[in-house]
Amino acid sequence: MFFVTPLLSLVTKKMKAVILAAGFGTRLWPLTEDRTKPAIPFLNRPLIAYAVDYLAAHGIRDIIINLHHQPESIRRALGDGSALGVKLHYSFEEEILGTSGAIDRVRDRLLDDDFIVINGKIVTDIDLHEAMREHKAHDAIATLVLKENGAREHFSIVEIDARRRVTHFAGFPEAVTAEASATDAGGGLLKIDRAPLMFTGIQVLSPRIFDYVPRNCFSHSTIHVYPCAIADGKPVVAHITNGNWFEMSTLDRYLEASLIFMRKAEATVIQGAGCSIEPGASVEDAVLWERVHVESGARVRNAVIGDDVRVPADAVIENAVVVRRKIIDEVERGEVIGDNLIVPL
Repeated sequence: MFFVTPLLSLVTKKMKAVILAAGFGTRLWPLTEDRTKPAIPFLNRPLIAYAVDYLAAHGIRDIIINLHHQPESIRRALGDGSALGVKLHYSFEEEILGTSGAIDRVRDRLLDDDFIVINGKIVTDIDLHEAMREHKAHDAIATLVLKENGAREHFSIVEIDARRRVTHFAGFPEAVTAEASATDAGGGLLKIDRAPLMFTGIQVLSPRIFDYVPRNCFSHSTIHVYPCAIADGKPVVAHITNGNWFEMSTLDRYLEASLIFMRKAEATVIQGAGCSIEPGASVEDAVLWERVHVESGARVRNAVIGDDVRVPADAVIENAVVVRRKIIDEVERGEVIGDNLIVPL
């Protein structure tokens, strides 16, 4: 996917990483009904495999993955990690523990060196070594990788000071509109405010962070941990990047990222194993998981079609996600048509 030149001098033999993969993936429902979010396929690979590859490319091959919702979907996808050149350890949470509760549960494995924490729902080429260098240069307790949120998407605003230290985790930005984010500068030109910063879910941590991580309970890093460290004057440092970064926490983002990579490959459809499209069917800007069958006369556009779905002849599927009805315990939204559940985007 992306190529990263390893600079292994920054990585010690003791350095580990944690991939966060325990969430319910509710905004990706119904794709997460029978698997956890990081186990959904992205370009015909488990999404979490990109996070594993990313860490391995930076020389980190001792990786812990926390699990809760549909844990076996991750274990089946990755096994012990040997096929990806890494060593994987799994931390199953009987009750979900949150982003910092997850590292509390495995803190004994993380006390002897700096370590990385990364979300399992991203694909990126951000240079992690640059963040590690900044972390060491500032003797930081935590270094958070941030990006400008130019589109004002629904990500919390991260505020920093002149020293590039994180000072506050704020609310969500207003959507970009002429009324809300621009002022008339004369001559018909508009002056747009600087984009807010958002957290990428990639962070370099010192074991000193455990002084602020609550023991044996649910906790979130940006709510319960980093604000306390900041209040104590500890260096929580911002590393600002312009690297490529795709986050797959909603159906729209998942499809949008898939289409971006699809178009780079000059393709109009992604097909998993065992898919078939009959002559006379039209499939464009679509992601087909495994064993999807599209009958003649059907039209599929701007859609995600889950495993084993049969799209009937002359059906029209546009701007929607389709899965087999039988995998759904309770229909939360969408429309059941025949054997399929259709959820509009």
